Amino acid sequence: MGKWLEHISGKELKFFSIFSMVLLVMAAIAAGTPARLAEGIWLIVVSRDALITDYFELAGYGAAFLNAALVMGISIFFIAVEKIPFTGLTVAALFMNAGYGLWGKNPVNILPVILGTALYAKIHRTKLNRYIYTALFGTCLAPLITELVFLFPFGRTVNLLFAAAIGIAIGFILPPLSIHTASMHMGYNLFNVGFSGGILAFIMVSLLRAFGMESDSVMIWKSGQNMKVGVCLFLYFIFTILMGFLISGKKAGSLKGIVKHSGRTVTDFVLMDGAGATLMNMGLVGIFCEIYIVLTGGDFSGPVVGAILAVFGFSAFGVHIKNYLPVLAGVYISTLFTIFSPDTPGIQLAAIFSAGLSPIAGQFGPLAGMIAGFLHAAVVMCTGQMYGGLNLYNNGFSAGWVAVIMVPATESFMKYWRGRKSERE
Repeated sequence: MGKWLEHISGKELKFFSIFSMVLLVMAAIAAGTPARLAEGIWLIVVSRDALITDYFELAGYGAAFLNAALVMGISIFFIAVEKIPFTGLTVAALFMNAGYGLWGKNPVNILPVILGTALYAKIHRTKLNRYIYTALFGTCLAPLITELVFLFPFGRTVNLLFAAAIGIAIGFILPPLSIHTASMHMGYNLFNVGFSGGILAFIMVSLLRAFGMESDSVMIWKSGQNMKVGVCLFLYFIFTILMGFLISGKKAGSLKGIVKHSGRTVTDFVLMDGAGATLMNMGLVGIFCEIYIVLTGGDFSGPVVGAILAVFGFSAFGVHIKNYLPVLAGVYISTLFTIFSPDTPGIQLAAIFSAGLSPIAGQFGPLAGMIAGFLHAAVVMCTGQMYGGLNLYNNGFSAGWVAVIMVPATESFMKYWRGRKSERE
């Protein structure tokens, strides 16, 4: 074991990411024959991908896992070509794409956005590596590209060309737009590209509606708690913790450094606390998400498993148990007072993805985090209608607006409270 650790020293997260992709391929092979996998991948590529399109239900477990592996593999390819180090943000981007490979992204619809960002870099006389994360996260608008193939009134070939061109335009616009939106919420929404992508999707869908092209949301959802999926996911998270424990020199106490961070962007656990502590944190957050879904009667659907993998990845870049628990509790508390129940599909996703607002709890305390989670649950159930479900990071969009409202209000209140306390002293 010691020699093995020495062999991957300095490349632990690269090894772990590739290993995870291979596991997805193995799961795909175990779940389907080559013919069924090929048929399922083709069905995924040619079908609409608007929220919510569960590939477990649409094409079967095998094809869904293989699609996730392919999307993650393409992401790893660009990371390798651009010689990007495997930091916490890299891990977050890879597992975000792997997760959404189970519901919304495929190897075809993500490429135009990445190409558009590469074009933006070329025109600005720089390399793609400067904008690679925007490119990978920007594939949240991949369903819009697929949708345009169905919406445009021309032949399928012409529709495909127009859709690809608009996808390239999206990739070109997102880099400057994402910089602007990050300043709006001041780093308190970890899913920033979801915020900028939602704004862009709203504008584009409004234009389409003006020309009489209407996009409707989709609801394809695999219900039930598949025990095989649940057990395999749990074992994967246990493996992640054990690997992190060994890499850290069998020092579980290294996790203490991670929970001291607020999580506000930029908080890269890999750079700050090391790969070992980061992997342990990722595994713990993954298990916590899975336990929440089991206890609240949720589903191990493609979107839920994908959401858990996405937050698992962001546990290398801002999310830990201490700052995540309050916002998650806020989402659950909202179901006690609103018309939604914890097992409503949208609320299941809101609970997992409320992790995007973890920095608010980390910076301002548990009560602020619970309020943020409560607001997020209400907002996210309405925002998807704004753009016909064509922004996959709908939770990132709603989290952005919650942060934009909450952060200045909370800072103002805390400033006033500190002033009054100082006067009393």
